[in-house]
Amino acid sequence: MKRLLVPTDFSPQAENALKVAAKMAAKHGSEIYILHTLELPLHLANAADPNSLPEPLFFIKLAEKHFLEILEQPYLQDIVIHEAYGHDEIYTDINEAVKMNDIDLVVMGSHGVSGFKEMFIGSNTEKVVRTSKIPVLVIKSEQKDFKINNFVFATDFSKESRKPLMEAQRFAGEVGAKMHLLYINTPGGFKTTEQINKMMNNLVNKIDDDNYTLNIYNDTSVEKGILNFAKDTQANLIGMSTHGRKGLSHFFNGSISEDLVNHAILPVITFKI
Repeated sequence: MKRLLVPTDFSPQAENALKVAAKMAAKHGSEIYILHTLELPLHLANAADPNSLPEPLFFIKLAEKHFLEILEQPYLQDIVIHEAYGHDEIYTDINEAVKMNDIDLVVMGSHGVSGFKEMFIGSNTEKVVRTSKIPVLVIKSEQKDFKINNFVFATDFSKESRKPLMEAQRFAGEVGAKMHLLYINTPGGFKTTEQINKMMNNLVNKIDDDNYTLNIYNDTSVEKGILNFAKDTQANLIGMSTHGRKGLSHFFNGSISEDLVNHAILPVITFKI
């Protein structure tokens, strides 16, 4: 985790994520890239060359003012900080910044709302989770002491989940956490203990580190099962893999990882399948 990307709109939620990134950077010697997507007025955003117009300078100067205020924060002292700007959709800007700067992890804040409002406020975070090719750590509230001891990683133990599982294992090793691998057994997708154990053993047989537990949890839905298990184990972090669906298929099928981003109070980290 040598390079961390923190998108910011200069809100308290974004600062919560930046504080977590700062703690991680101080521990691992990482550099932080702070990305701000410029919210230009529509007539400027649609211009052929907005950078050639004088009006965008106001928004750039405003962002620079906010950046200067951020850089003065004590928790960023002795950390290498890079400033970056974008002027597209936030998830497009993030993906471009990840590619250009060889980013290892995106750390971003979420407003933590639920219900009707999350369709709008949570949409940016959801799009980032859905489209990012690298892990995304979503911070829902201020983390005064971001120390991960118990890391719950929920998976269906399918063959395609091996890659995100390996990434989650590496992450757990880097932060010094014990990983609790979790299968949620629901009435609609019920499997016997024998079936689940067979799937588990087939997936974990290549894990070198033994600092993990295997767990089966019964609940009415996958999302509720993950949240309840995390509560029972006093987890500090929830992890999941995401398929990155797009368009109508995503809308109708839903995404457990994005639901957790919206509803879990704990930090959530997602890994792309």
